Amino acid sequence: QVQLVESGGGLVQTGGSLRLSCAASGSISSINSMNWYRQAPGKQRELVAGITTVGTTNYASSVKGRFTISRDNAKNTVYLQMNSLKPEDTAVYYCNAKNFMATWWGQGTQVTVSS
Repeated sequence: QVQLVESGGGLVQTGGSLRLSCAASGSISSINSMNWYRQAPGKQRELVAGITTVGTTNYASSVKGRFTISRDNAKNTVYLQMNSLKPEDTAVYYCNAKNFMATWWGQGTQVTVSS
């Protein structure tokens, strides 16, 4: 089992920045990738960014150039630095961890960008 705890959400104005953190515990050695998803009201959950154990990253086109995913292996923590935030970035952001057999989710953290 893997436990994920997100933090860092909040309210920010358009153009502002936030950094989300996701601390992992449990069977973390089995994790292949860690990812950030988001879900806005009335919309499907979508992948925002991901990072593999070897550091390969991928981003949704809507956030490329504005968001950066990174990881601190010593702290078992993944970060999502979000810059130049837009109202359309408003959503609940979820941390996600995967291996070949399972997927785990955090509880989510709300990000609200005011116009």
